[in-house]
Amino acid sequence: MPTTTLTPASTMSKSILASSGSEGDVNKSVAYKVYSNTSSPLYDANFLSGAASQVTYVYRKLGGDVLDIELTTANVYSAYEEATLEYSYILNIHQANNSLSSYLGHTTGAFDHLGNLKSTGDTTLSSSLAGEQVALKYPRFEFGYSRRATEAIAAEAGMGRGQREYSASFDVVTGQQDYDLQTIVSSSAATTGSLPYFNKVGNKKLLIKKVFYKTPHAMWRFFGYYGGLNVVGNLHNYGQFSDSSTFELIPAWHNKAQALAFEDSIYTRMSHFSYELKDNQLRLFPIPERHGPTKMWIQFSVPSDPFKEEESGTNSGIDGINNMNTLPFANLPFKSINSIGKQWIRRFALALCKEMLGQIRSKFQTIPIPGEAVTLNGSDLLTQAKDEQEKLREELKTTLAEMTYTKLIQSDSDMMDATGKIQEKIPVSVFVG
Repeated sequence: MPTTTLTPASTMSKSILASSGSEGDVNKSVAYKVYSNTSSPLYDANFLSGAASQVTYVYRKLGGDVLDIELTTANVYSAYEEATLEYSYILNIHQANNSLSSYLGHTTGAFDHLGNLKSTGDTTLSSSLAGEQVALKYPRFEFGYSRRATEAIAAEAGMGRGQREYSASFDVVTGQQDYDLQTIVSSSAATTGSLPYFNKVGNKKLLIKKVFYKTPHAMWRFFGYYGGLNVVGNLHNYGQFSDSSTFELIPAWHNKAQALAFEDSIYTRMSHFSYELKDNQLRLFPIPERHGPTKMWIQFSVPSDPFKEEESGTNSGIDGINNMNTLPFANLPFKSINSIGKQWIRRFALALCKEMLGQIRSKFQTIPIPGEAVTLNGSDLLTQAKDEQEKLREELKTTLAEMTYTKLIQSDSDMMDATGKIQEKIPVSVFVG
């Protein structure tokens, strides 16, 4: 059977990559136009020239002088834009890892579908950070997460802000040992409008801080007429002298320490009563008698809603940045990417072009031509392109991992230690007259 002779309309590919690009064609060829549209806040003419130059780079690297490259200049422009956005993505994640703790609870932004912060003139989306490139700023370290954790601990100890403490009382009934504090406080909070905790309790669990039945006497002794204020010597010699006595000058903290010591002593040694608290049930010891205290006081707080502002009205940073995805990080400006970054972008864009070319050539394994068949290398190009992209990502991530603020501090510490060891070996100079 004779061989069939093909007579194709053309012996060349419909699309062959040109040897150079044009800046004027970039914007209409890319998908997102983040850096190429003149109306974009990140427009940069240097991006246009970089994308045009990338065509020549791809043409030479893929052997366009010898073989046809079945790509268009638009493919190269799109790859260059994607590579720039990928670089911005990895850098922003690096910066988020660096300083998320200090950003938590602070102002976030509103973004368009391109990832750009919206301007304040937009009535739909706006941000107080409009026009700012937060990703390019070096933040003040506030140890935000650690501080928020310690604030909660301090509030439990009665030294923090935001969580108010209240006091309530109930009458002691002779012979009654158990009292339901939840019922006592909730009923008064629901009916007595003059109480500071009115309508703030409901069925919320109470945090009981103290139970007492009379005002402690420590401050009476400390500030009484002959109580010893400014006439004390030390913690084991609490003086009580008349006004004509010789005064001893001591630090104010010393007086405070004495007051706290006596306060603790009174709570520990001067009470004949104790209590046991199980859930909301208070049990008094011993069983109340008619000659005992007639009224008890409790000091308590009402746990606040973690998703609402503090009772005091202080902005606690509930509304704002809560994770990496709400950081006000826009795409990096092209002009702020230095030579290191721009070379990474060129290499990554080349790998993306290889991937596109591999997909195009993988549509057919072979192409018949008169008297012969041409085998295409689509699968090899795809494998090579995927490997190069992964290596470039890992290369950048590995480099950035060694440049976190934590690693830089450790590096400075190591340098100081090494410098100290060197100086130890340097002989001390001897003065010669």
